[in-house]
Amino acid sequence: MSEVLDYIYQQEGKEREIMLLLHGMLTDEFGLQDKIRYRVPFYFGRTWIVYMNPQKKGGIELAFVRANELSDELGLLDFRDRKQVAGILYLAARDVDFEALRLLLHEAVLLDDTTPYASKRK
Repeated sequence: MSEVLDYIYQQEGKEREIMLLLHGMLTDEFGLQDKIRYRVPFYFGRTWIVYMNPQKKGGIELAFVRANELSDELGLLDFRDRKQVAGILYLAARDVDFEALRLLLHEAVLLDDTTPYASKRK
């Protein structure tokens, strides 16, 4: 079992259910690689694309690393005072809108495949 699955199975209740659902979609459907970074599961193609961030008040945020470069036509992403990273908060597995999430993930994966990440740090 991978270190990410170990991490997911350590979660409880709704958080575990949400994470298993998202993990399956990210790895099976989109072929992303998984790795624990900064104590949370990250998923990457050429570079980091998304990560799952358990919230203290409950729920799982699926955060997109390069959200500022995505169109987000459906208005799903919440930047929460961040400039680059934005996410979608899921409080229960039934909250996951698979069609909308697929569109956003396709765009994020395409961005990762076609546009090199240019760090803004100096």
